[in-house]
Amino acid sequence: MPSILDSCAGGLLLEAPVQLFQTTTGNLDEAEAIRQRVIDGLLPYQRPICQDTEHRIIAFCAGYGAGKTRTMCAWTTCMALDNPNTTGVLFAPTGPLVRDVVIRSLEDYWTELGIPFEYRASPLPEFKVMLPLGPVVVLCRSMENWQRIIGINASFIGAEEIDTSKTEIARRAVEKFLGRLRAGNRRQLGMFSTPEGFGLMYSLFVEEGDKPDRAIYRAKSTDNPYLPADFIEGMRENYPANLLNAYLNGEFTLLTQACVYPEYNRELNRSEISQPTEADTLWCGVDFNVDRCWIAVCIQRGDGIHVIAEHITRDTPGVIERLRQEYQPWIDHGQLIVCPDASSQSRSSKNAGISDFGLMKAAGLRLQTQASNPFIRDRVLTVNTLILNAKGERKLFVHPSCKGMIKGLHQHAYDQATQQPEKGDGGELDLSGQMDSLGYACWQMAGITAWQTKGHNRTRARQALRFS
Repeated sequence: MPSILDSCAGGLLLEAPVQLFQTTTGNLDEAEAIRQRVIDGLLPYQRPICQDTEHRIIAFCAGYGAGKTRTMCAWTTCMALDNPNTTGVLFAPTGPLVRDVVIRSLEDYWTELGIPFEYRASPLPEFKVMLPLGPVVVLCRSMENWQRIIGINASFIGAEEIDTSKTEIARRAVEKFLGRLRAGNRRQLGMFSTPEGFGLMYSLFVEEGDKPDRAIYRAKSTDNPYLPADFIEGMRENYPANLLNAYLNGEFTLLTQACVYPEYNRELNRSEISQPTEADTLWCGVDFNVDRCWIAVCIQRGDGIHVIAEHITRDTPGVIERLRQEYQPWIDHGQLIVCPDASSQSRSSKNAGISDFGLMKAAGLRLQTQASNPFIRDRVLTVNTLILNAKGERKLFVHPSCKGMIKGLHQHAYDQATQQPEKGDGGELDLSGQMDSLGYACWQMAGITAWQTKGHNRTRARQALRFS
């Protein structure tokens, strides 16, 4: 008896995926003419993202007035040209922004370029843009309802001002979006936003920026020559420095709190050294916590300190094991010095009867100890002076692989209640562990202290690097 499957035409469950839309043989020259009008109508810094065909995840991170929305409209048009007879989706943070920004901007942009389109407002807003190689449907949706993007095979998805959404929600939305990119020739997720602190775009394109499937394009408000003459000056008069850095320069910065290490620059304080030589002495700052111990491994190059590696272990035995695994030759020659939290002389991250110091000494590690930790302000001052001193010199450099250290240098903030660097519970969101470990190493290598004489505060510098 013949199977019912014999009479089926085929489909995703029966055979390899088939094209859902008919291939068109439209006018290629006309399509390229539209593309050229799009590119010609952009400023030089807006063009690269629209011409990027190599990356799956892209972002345009820019200050106010730099032309993010126009860039998104241009990118949408290029994506539609490359993906005829498919569906794309554009998101904005709220329904009113979808209506007032996305929809109006697309209408104005396509009218300006002379591209015919149809618009339908109900039940949910969508465009059908008529292009030479075939029509493309562009759905307009709110990030408030990102979970509802189901059953859609999209060729491209764009998100306006995605950094204004909570990072956890935005990341879940991005994961959902990437799962819907199944159609067309050029499948991309594009984000167009002013940075809001260290949110989603920082996480995707800085912390995870070494992944080959993504690229970020940057712009400042001052790059746009068509802004009103008083726009930039008005921002400078009315915004504090940290907000100005984000909203004018398009930089990632703390928005609501003071940064502990404000002069740290990811590029200017970058080290290219990731491995020590036989002649190096390794200074290992260690911050002990139950279930999460941080190690910052530092070496000297000239008059600078280079952070070449970071490690996280569960407890003190884990610290000992990791140091032995990675640096046994330096331990054997007395060229590895542990700079621990002084309070570990009398406590244990292992909850054992023997202290952290006792465990490390028993393991044959060389310790650089003192009776008590330096004052927090002195340790912070030491690190900040190494980052950038009054002479404009930078003497602290961090290898890009040390992502925890870089995150802490960028994001560690002062607690507004205590006016001290924030101290968490030791979990993944607590930035104090890596910063303490770095501070202990820097203090032992080149500490600075404040001291008093005759009623005046003075600074005693120990910035000549000390190696013994």
